[in-house]
Amino acid sequence: MDTTVMLGHGSGGTMMKRIIDDVFFAAYAGDELLRGDDAAVLPTLAPGERLAFSTDSFVVTPHFFPGGDIGRLAICGTVNDVATSGATPRYLSCGFILEEGFPIEDLKRICASMAEVAREAGVVLVTGDTKVVNRGHGDGVFINTSGIGTLPEGVNLGGAQCKPGDKVLVTGTLGDHGITIMSCRESLSFSADLESDAAPLNHLIAEVMAAAPHTHCFRDPTRGGLASTLNELASQACVDITIDEDAVPVKDAVRGACEMLGYDVLQVANEGKMVCVVAADEADAALAAMHANRYGADAALIGEVTTSQPARGPKVFLRTAFGGTRILDMLVGEQLPRIC
Repeated sequence: MDTTVMLGHGSGGTMMKRIIDDVFFAAYAGDELLRGDDAAVLPTLAPGERLAFSTDSFVVTPHFFPGGDIGRLAICGTVNDVATSGATPRYLSCGFILEEGFPIEDLKRICASMAEVAREAGVVLVTGDTKVVNRGHGDGVFINTSGIGTLPEGVNLGGAQCKPGDKVLVTGTLGDHGITIMSCRESLSFSADLESDAAPLNHLIAEVMAAAPHTHCFRDPTRGGLASTLNELASQACVDITIDEDAVPVKDAVRGACEMLGYDVLQVANEGKMVCVVAADEADAALAAMHANRYGADAALIGEVTTSQPARGPKVFLRTAFGGTRILDMLVGEQLPRIC
């Protein structure tokens, strides 16, 4: 057990899993939390009625970046987490931790961005909180958002639902957000303009569910990227997952930046993409639904779920462009700190 908190504990990789398991789960985890999905599904007093509930905090730096800002990120992140359960996001809370001296004009700009994307997603900000900390103790602004959605009867999505034979899809190009934040933070210039992919995907998810009702799981590959997300799903369902490197959509500028910086694009964070695991006979319908949505224009079928060997446990494999196969591990340590 680590003795102090390190940046790697927020990476979305193995260190984050360790602190979640050894500290948070050990202290207070119940059945809903132990499922390990992005949103908890909760019963209500009405028969058959359920709610989906999720919360997230945002500490990205810089606060403004090509394609968005910390406010857009906060709304999109929680809307998407609630929507992964198959629920319709309805209401959000918003808590601000502000540092003394933060410009009011910047705060207004962030709030305007939040209002705009909330309208697009069809959600309402209904409650919130504001705290101010001493100058030098808050890095400008941190935001927490929580979301509630309503879940139709009979819908049961989650990582544990993945089954051998299922197909694995992604809704678009990977690595856009993480590389945009890094290039902006470090004032790096690449041959092509990069933009964050931060987007609300609840409407896309609803369209996929309508076209492919036997979709088993959605998960947004944020911290730790596609690699960590697939390892989480494989572990939850006790299955193997194999993906084809050539099938994974990546923009040339992002791929080139990763090669220059020494990053694995499959471990770089995304904020406007979904991994979708769907029954094989509905994969084409799911893919067509994604392509019909503006946030799914670059969607692709990238792999499949297979049976795991109990002796070695669940694994994720990457079929490389050179014809070989290697294990695709979760991110270890911290690759890109504070990207969300």
